Parts: sequence; C-alpha cells; structure tokens
Amino acid sequence: MDNSEDFESFLKNVDTISGLVKDLNSTDEEVNQRAIERADRYMATLEEPCRTKINKTRINTNPPKPPPPVQTGGELQQHPGSQCPRNAPSISPENFMKSMERDAEERRKRRVAKEKIATTLKEKGNEAYAQEDYESAVKHYSDGLAALKDMQPLYTNRAQAYIKLGKYREAITDCEWALKCNEKCLKAYLHMGKALLALKNYEKSRSCFEKMVEIEPGKEKLAKEYLTQVGLEEERENQERSAMEEFVRGEVKAATVPELLEKLSRPMLKPFYYRGGLELLSRAVTDCTGQTLFRLNNGFSIISSNDTMRRCLLQKTNDQHSQELCVSVLQLWRIICDGNDENQKTLMACPVSTQAIVLSAASGQVAVRSESLALLRLYSQMPHSRGLAMNNLDLHMLMKNLMACISQPKHPHQQQEATAVIILEKFAAENKFCFQLRDVLTDSVSAPFATMLRNISSCNLHILPSVISIVGCLAKDDVIRHNLAHDPECWKAFLLAIKQCGASQYTDILYPLLGLIVNLSTVTSPVIQEVAVSLCGCCLDLLKYHSGGVITRAAGVLSGVLPQSPDAIQHVIGQDVVKSMCRLLKGRGETATKYAIKTLTVCAADSPLVRDQLVKSNKNLSILRRLLAPGSDEMVAGNAALCLSLCIELEGIASNLLGTDIVLLLLRHAAGDAKRTAVQRNAAVALGKLCRSEPRHIDKLRQLHGLEILHSCMKLIT
Repeated sequence: MDNSEDFESFLKNVDTISGLVKDLNSTDEEVNQRAIERADRYMATLEEPCRTKINKTRINTNPPKPPPPVQTGGELQQHPGSQCPRNAPSISPENFMKSMERDAEERRKRRVAKEKIATTLKEKGNEAYAQEDYESAVKHYSDGLAALKDMQPLYTNRAQAYIKLGKYREAITDCEWALKCNEKCLKAYLHMGKALLALKNYEKSRSCFEKMVEIEPGKEKLAKEYLTQVGLEEERENQERSAMEEFVRGEVKAATVPELLEKLSRPMLKPFYYRGGLELLSRAVTDCTGQTLFRLNNGFSIISSNDTMRRCLLQKTNDQHSQELCVSVLQLWRIICDGNDENQKTLMACPVSTQAIVLSAASGQVAVRSESLALLRLYSQMPHSRGLAMNNLDLHMLMKNLMACISQPKHPHQQQEATAVIILEKFAAENKFCFQLRDVLTDSVSAPFATMLRNISSCNLHILPSVISIVGCLAKDDVIRHNLAHDPECWKAFLLAIKQCGASQYTDILYPLLGLIVNLSTVTSPVIQEVAVSLCGCCLDLLKYHSGGVITRAAGVLSGVLPQSPDAIQHVIGQDVVKSMCRLLKGRGETATKYAIKTLTVCAADSPLVRDQLVKSNKNLSILRRLLAPGSDEMVAGNAALCLSLCIELEGIASNLLGTDIVLLLLRHAAGDAKRTAVQRNAAVALGKLCRSEPRHIDKLRQLHGLEILHSCMKLIT
C-alpha cells in the first residue's frame, strides 16, 4: 500500500468480504441469494484499475460453461475458445467459501513472510538507534515499512529517530500513521507530544500527554513530567517575548541589565570592580524581565568565563576581596534564579557554577557558606529544580559538605544548620538521590552521623532529631539500609546514644533513633548479632520509660534483634521479658501489640521456660485468645497462633481450654483467606496439637465441620 487512501480502501474491503462470508453462511435462502448477487457485483468491481500493489487475483464465481460437444468423425469434440452464456448460474456458496479460504491462506502466508522481513529490519533499526546512528535507523525502519505498511512499532520507532534528527513534522506524520494502526498507542502520543513541543505547539503537545493518562492512568507520573516541561517551555517563551518587548520600547530598567553585563565582560580587572558591578546588577534585577534579560545577554557565560571571578568561585584565592566577590556572585545567582526555571536550568548547565556551589557549602567563610546554602535551598524546594541539581551536582561532595555544616562541633551557626537540614530533608526523599549515595555512604553519611551520636551535647541536641530522620529516610533505600545494618561504627554509636539519651531523658532524640534501629534490624547482620545482647539490655531498661512511644519502639527493637541472637534471647529471659511483654499485650496499642507478641513468640520458640512462665501467668491463655479474635492484624494473629501451639505442648493446657472459644478462633484463621499463608499454617498446627492433646476438642471441631477444613490445610502444614 503506497499511501493512506489505499490502506483505508484495503481495510474497507476486508469489512465487505467479512459481511459477504457471514451472509453466504446464512440459513435464510433469501439472504443467501442476495449475498451471492452482491458477491458477483463485488468481484466485478475488482477488475477496475487500482493504484495499490496488492495481488488482486480473484476467484471467478461464474466460470463459463463449456458449449455442447460437436460430433466429428463419430467423436464428440469441445469448441475451442468457447464462452459461457451471460445468464449462466453463479458459483455455489460452498465453492465460493472454499475459494475465499484458499485466498485467505495465501494472504496469511504472504503476510507472515512480510512480518519476518519487517521485524528483522526493525531490529537493525533499533541497533542503529542505540549506537546514535539515527539516519541509518530511519532507513531500516523505512525499509521495514516498505515490506509491511501496518506495523505500528516501525512508525513509532522511526518517529523517535526523526525527533533525534530534528525532523519534527515527519515524526508527527509517523505518529498519526501509528494511531491508524492502533488508536491507543501510547508511544505515538508520547513522541507526537515531544515533536509538537519542539515546534512550540504547546496546546496540542499538552493534549497528547493528557491523552496518555486517559488511555492508561498508570502513566500519570510520566505524563505529568512532560506536562511540566510543556509549561516551563511555554513560560520561557512568554518571558523572553515580554522582556524583548520592554527592551525594544526602551524601558530604562530593561536597558540597565545589558549595560552592566557589558561592563562586567571586561577582563583582567580587580575583584572590587567586579564586586561593585555585581551588586549593581543584583539591585537592577527586580523582576522576571530582568532575570530573562540577564540570560538572553549571556550573563551566565560572562561570569563563568571571567578568570578573576572563576578563581574566586573555585576557592583558589582566599583574600578578603576574593571572598567578597564570591559572595556577590552567589547572591546574584540566587536572585536571578529565584522563581525562574529557565535560569535555574541554565545555571546548572555550567560546570563552573555547579562546582562552585558545592565547594562554597564547605567554605571556611561564614558569608560564602551562607550564600551557597541559600542557593541550594532554592533548588531543593520544587521537584523540577531538585531534579536539575541531582543531575548536575556532585551529590557525594554535596552530602559530605552539608553534613559537615550540621556536625561541626566548634563555632556552630544554627541558622546555617537549619538551612542544611531543610536541604537534606528535601533531597533525601528522592530515590535518585539515595541511589547516587549508595557507593559513598560511609564517607558522606554514616561516618559523620556516627560522630554526632558519639558526641551528643547541648550544641547538637536541637539538630539531632532531624538528622536521624534524614538518615531514616535514606535507609528506605534497600542498599543503604543493608550498608548501615552492616556498619559496626554505626551500631557502636547507637548503643552509646541510647544509654546517654535514656539516662538524660532526651526523648526527642531517643524516639527517632529507636525507629531507625527498628528499620535496620529487619536486615540480618553479623554486626547486629555482636551487639544484640547489649542492645536488648538497653531496650529492656527502656520498657520502664515514661514515654509510651519510646516503650513501643524499644519493644520493636527487641522483636527485630532477638531472632538474630540466641544469646540475646537467653539474656532477656533472665530479665523477666515474659512479664514485660504480657504487660504490653494487655494494652490496646496496635503497634506495641505487634512487637510484643512477636518478641514473646520468638522467646517461647527458643525456651520451654518462657512457655511455662506464660501459662502460669495466664492459665487459660486469654491474652493469646484475644489476639486471635476476628479483625486482628494478620501478623499478630499468626504469631499468637504459633505461640499458642507451643504452649499447648505443656501438660494439661489443652484441657484448661475446654469450654473456651479456642477451636472456633483457630478454625476461622485456618479456613480464612489471609494474605500470609503462615497465619493459616500456624492456626492449623495449633488446632491439630489441641485435638491430639485433648480429644474432647474433636467433638467441637466436628460440630463446626472443622475436620474437612483441617484436612484442606494439610498442604500448608507439609
């Protein structure tokens, strides 16, 4: 098919033939006869000239009848070149169907061959695209389309290559063809939106990205990113148009910025000359027009290419004038980037500026460091600007310098500490930021963090809770959490900090610190095993703390650490852990209950003494039965069933449970549809042990039709 008209005509013919086949198979003789007549007319029309290259060989539904034979010399002979009369009857429906089937099979075979050729060419195009040879990629995709016109991926792939070549209109045409093949093609709308954005057709570009969400709501995040780009690009164009209009009108403010930049472009002058010019420029840039004119008149490159200013920014000179010049540049950058996305983007594209911003954050000069932090805070506020910073700044050095701002023991500057914390809180919530810190965690995060915990004093009490929360946010990343869980210096610092905070009643520090340890203890680590006894001892002491939140998190640490250390289990058993956990279980806190029952179950599984203590304190195990009640958390119910099954092994316990609702409670969980199969398994095991220890429970089980349920649970038990 050479063009769109032929392609659409082909699709229409397919629909027509499908209707004919349906009517030819009809049991209604009238419908059948009309279908035969329509088929005759349709076949006749196909003899008209057509511009397509499709093989139009058709089945003749009215083959000519041979004329009656002529007798010659006693033999009957057929007339050569004889034709069938005009009123000859049509082919039967059965023969027509067979002919159509043969034709369809031939077409299918031809299409399979074409698909194979087109797929091979598509793969070649993909290889060329991956090697950034976009011209060759376009050629391969075009050859593939010559073989198979309705292969949608070839259109979208070629559109993508066209975009790389700056051929946006060609890309849009290909996307339109892809949508004719598949009206819900997400890639077609994506590439069309990009091409329209490049052509500054913002309205249509925005519609393409919105259409993606309409087709597949799960693509909302991706579409939102592109919609943000459309908004930013449209805003940039409007700003530049407005700024140039003011400049052309001769507005004094609009003329000031280019004049000052022209003076700043003079080379080899003293630092105080440039500092004066920068301060005048900072006062002149009072609105978006001034910011835009700064960019349009190469303000960024004038500063970065000036040798004097560059040396000051990169901390290669330390005299007073150089430091003041550095402050002036950083201040100007903050002013021209505040609220101006395009300026933020331009600044981050300059290697000198990105290096200077990070270096200045660790400057020994308070004023320089303060301006650098102010600029970084500006970039941390919005997702788009955070993305720019993460893509262009040295995040390892940035993290290290920001932590240094926070953890300096001498000459603290609380305002700068607070700013550094705000910056880190914003960046730590970004997955990309965490990912880039994985390989440099010790140097940039864990080492300074451990130092702060080992040196808790009045100087850092106000800032430590926020720092702990930042590290906790970073630890949501699996690799960072694993690395912290295996860092011995961190765990030593944790122990010292818990002891000091517990003794000094530093609840604001203790609460987030225990939460971080609960998170890290989900990782099995030999370092945790080494400190487990001491750590669990500290947590047992905290169970008497005045803050309910601290008590709950102390129980959480026990529940995470005890499974990793048999020595720690023996230690807490000797410290009457059963009594402490039972006290927590009598409360109504959901989180505390979850931690307490897990701790109790771990200890009961390891020690018969714990089971005996638990039964003596609660003969009919009402505490455990309450945790099995309908509506209980699955993890709580699963641990309660396991703990109960361990206690039932003790002599006489099953008999003590006669007359209670224990069979019904366990049966509900065994027959339930819990997401965790361990809940069903533990309940079934407990039920089996209960009936074996006390056969009278079997009667209750029969009444509830529980034997069938128990039988169905055998696969879980095995």
